[in-house]
Amino acid sequence: MNDRLPPSLASYGARVEEALRRRFPPRGDDDSAVARAMAYSLHAGGKRIRPILCLLACEATGGDVEALEPVAVSIEMIHTYSLIHDDLPCMDDDDLRRGRPSCHVAFGEAVALLAGDGLLTLGFAGIAGAGALHAERRTAIAAELAGAVGWEGMVGGQELDLAAQDGAPCGEAAVEKIHRMKTGVFLTAAVVCGALGAGASVETVDAFRRYGDDLGLAFQIADDLLDVVGSEETAGKRVGKDAARGKTTYPSLLGVDESRKRAQLLVRRAVDALPCDTEDRRLAALAEFVVRRIDSP
Repeated sequence: MNDRLPPSLASYGARVEEALRRRFPPRGDDDSAVARAMAYSLHAGGKRIRPILCLLACEATGGDVEALEPVAVSIEMIHTYSLIHDDLPCMDDDDLRRGRPSCHVAFGEAVALLAGDGLLTLGFAGIAGAGALHAERRTAIAAELAGAVGWEGMVGGQELDLAAQDGAPCGEAAVEKIHRMKTGVFLTAAVVCGALGAGASVETVDAFRRYGDDLGLAFQIADDLLDVVGSEETAGKRVGKDAARGKTTYPSLLGVDESRKRAQLLVRRAVDALPCDTEDRRLAALAEFVVRRIDSP
């Protein structure tokens, strides 16, 4: 399996890493355990796909990438908050994240809960403070992200996911709904925020939304597959947990091969949805990377 970002995107990943360190530096000797826990999770690595998507969409629509950089950083902070809370024993109860002990394992549940809260609020503060963007664009971005992470988006998806783990009947339509709400909607929001920050037309924003919707579902199907065919080294977290919990996933419903085909189809649809005036291949390359992670060795 190839788990590395395409070379054409490496500079964007490095840019995000540098911006994250400027916004919230590592705090090895900070007196605040919460601040250390925030930094521990934020600087644990990861591919930074969501902030990269934001920057790529902005650049593809002629926007000022530097002006949108604080938004990209905020998106990664909000994403990291979601991972911290998702790993808690009362949620998915995962003890490994990005190849290291989860935040609650390293710092305790109470500190981890507060660290997630801190990153969520710091993320929205970063959007409010992105002074190089017109206030109207900052407002649209904040509204988009709030909708994506709230009870009608990520929070609602987590609720449905917990119910499914408790043995509620779960067919393909229900699994798709969970995936779109828990994972897909925030990934879509990252792309849309890039277009909003560039002041793109309604038609262009809608096209990026279609791209994000299909890419987000493909991304989660790929994660389901990695839990079956991946390793802890490539996934950065425990594998085989879905089956151990009796959790309904695309592989458990459709099988590995059909799930892989479904993810590949969704990626093709995502690329086809890109605005016709978007010639930048990097958005297509990132989408194709999602399914390349699950290609057979």
